[in-house]
Amino acid sequence: MRFSDRLLTIAVTATLTSAAWIVVGSMYVDLDGPGGTEAPVDEAELAATEAPPAPRASPTGSPDARPPLQQAAPVRPGRSEVNQLVVPVLGISADQLTDTFVDGRDEGERLHEAIDIMAPAGTTVQAAAPGTVERLFTSNAGGKTIYVRSNDRQTIHYYAHLQDYAPGLKEGQVVRRGQRLGTVGATGNADPEAPHLHFAILRTTPNAEWWEPATALNPYRLLGGRTDPPRATP
Repeated sequence: MRFSDRLLTIAVTATLTSAAWIVVGSMYVDLDGPGGTEAPVDEAELAATEAPPAPRASPTGSPDARPPLQQAAPVRPGRSEVNQLVVPVLGISADQLTDTFVDGRDEGERLHEAIDIMAPAGTTVQAAAPGTVERLFTSNAGGKTIYVRSNDRQTIHYYAHLQDYAPGLKEGQVVRRGQRLGTVGATGNADPEAPHLHFAILRTTPNAEWWEPATALNPYRLLGGRTDPPRATP
């Protein structure tokens, strides 16, 4: 091959190679963004596209519609809020209470382990402390009852012999201290001539069910009931 022919072949090859690189380069720019560099990724947009779809709300009235109890209280109460109770019958003060905690029941076969707060039928029953309504229950002994579990889940307040529940009250509902729960009555085995609220405070554990055995605390003392002065030594 002559020298001039070899030069021509080299020139043609170089031209074709350059053209090929120009085509490839233009494709790289179109795909990856201006300037031939990879386009930045929007992390928020990427997360949104990869995140699983939010679960649909359960139909009203289904078991899943009831919120988990451990999430019922949005704010953890302070120590003073936990320790301060109000008398659960509206209009009744602590010095009007009677300590019936150790009174006998069923002909002395068991202790009362609660106090009876006497009041006219229909008087408002209010939450003694904040918590969550764990159970609305009707029994032969207690009549219409309410079990309210404290926000730390270690205490249950038991309200019995109610005439009625407050309108709209439901299980799983978060209630504040002083919120209306129902009315004083004489349902269950209470004497119709002596309507009252049977109020008990039960120390339990966070995972225990509302119906499981628990340690009864004396509400009279926790509500600030009047204590008898010490007797004079003879």
